[in-house]
Amino acid sequence: MRTTVTLDPDVERLIRDAMKERAISFKEALNDAARIGLGSKGFKRARKFSQKSFRMGEEQEFRWDKALAVADAIEDEELSRKLTLRK
Repeated sequence: MRTTVTLDPDVERLIRDAMKERAISFKEALNDAARIGLGSKGFKRARKFSQKSFRMGEEQEFRWDKALAVADAIEDEELSRKLTLRK
């Protein structure tokens, strides 16, 4: 398959070094690098993300629809406390 690949300068240098060391073509060096990097030994697939959740019980004691108002109140109390400490 023919395709166009844009390589970073450092990657191109590594490919060209491999070409000289092993007396192989650019195509062979690039294919070997891809096989090594993506092969079963060198490339590990990321584990599927799984979020754990926990039951909060039958009754909610906290009203989540008012969470921002509670956060604002806590922030106001903290700012007030800091201003009191400065005086």
